[in-house]
Amino acid sequence: MDLRLLHVFKAVVECGGLSAAELELNIGTSTVSRHLKDLETRLGLTLCRRGRAGFALTPEGQRVYDETLHLLAAVDGFRASVDDIHDRMGGALHVALFDKTASNPAARIHAAIAAFASQAPDVKLHLHVGSIQTIERGVMDGSFAVGVIPAHRASASLRYDSLFSETMYLYAGQRHALYESEQTLLDWPGLRARKDFAGLGYHSPNMELAHGRQLRRAATAYEQEAIATLILSGRFVGFLPDHYADTFVQRGLMRAIHPATLHYACDFVSVLRRSPQPARAAQAFHQALLIAHADAP
Repeated sequence: MDLRLLHVFKAVVECGGLSAAELELNIGTSTVSRHLKDLETRLGLTLCRRGRAGFALTPEGQRVYDETLHLLAAVDGFRASVDDIHDRMGGALHVALFDKTASNPAARIHAAIAAFASQAPDVKLHLHVGSIQTIERGVMDGSFAVGVIPAHRASASLRYDSLFSETMYLYAGQRHALYESEQTLLDWPGLRARKDFAGLGYHSPNMELAHGRQLRRAATAYEQEAIATLILSGRFVGFLPDHYADTFVQRGLMRAIHPATLHYACDFVSVLRRSPQPARAAQAFHQALLIAHADAP
């Protein structure tokens, strides 16, 4: 019963309110409210504020939510271990991906999913998108079984295997002065001197490049989508994967600036924890990733 109440609480938090969680849980709002009240009574804590002002977690509610994620991940790990004992694959498998990988023709994650689904039809796959740090932390604490991220500094607690690459080019938006310069010969020293560079604000290949090339950030973003938005404003330049930027380029909304010089490679890796040993389903999905990319044309 306590686990069910925690599942209800988790759904309410992630859906942003009781009414929104009704569809996810397939129970009425009044039942959701009763379960939430039962959990607050059991814990002796007020977990959230709900009313005309909207839904909001209390500080205590945020801590309980964080601990709930850890507990439910441990429960999934227990179920996976029992499945291992029975030599079967079942339960849930949480996989986390870095954003904007689907449009990369070199990424064969979809092929890995297809192969895994055929191999383990009883496993319920949950696909998440997150930052590099969120994915690595999640794999370490068991929230995620497998991750796919850009390669950067490695952790001794994790295993990394190469999958695919993408090329990052510097882009300027249609309203930017560099967009109209047909023969722009901007180089790295020239980019270093500019005051309109937009970069990622967390440890990543983008940040490593910015530090290595001494590029000063005039704007900071935390997702590729945010970098693209800053570029489209016409006030900033920034690096994007060519496959993701291509849609904007085809519409004439941005263009690569001196691509022969201003580019860098970004390699992607699969991430699996070393200890405790991952469940059979996690290892099978990881292997499916490796095979799918080894077989890539």
